[in-house]
Amino acid sequence: MPRELWKARVVIDPAVHHGDPCIRGTRVPVAVIVGTLADGMTPDEVIQEYPQLCREDILAALEYAAEALHDEALIPFAT
Repeated sequence: MPRELWKARVVIDPAVHHGDPCIRGTRVPVAVIVGTLADGMTPDEVIQEYPQLCREDILAALEYAAEALHDEALIPFAT
């Protein structure tokens, strides 16, 4: 999927999930998808948990997250 195609699948609507970026036509936030993958779930497990999603939705969520962080300055916290 070309990187720009996330724009067709990820929407930000103040009336849906408090304006968090979600997959179009669902109330599934991008942060939930990325977080479940980071916790070790596979894309197939995410789709089982959220059957309204498809593989392209998961890729779009990852592409959105990558672009959102592209220009962010991340500063690690001291532990």
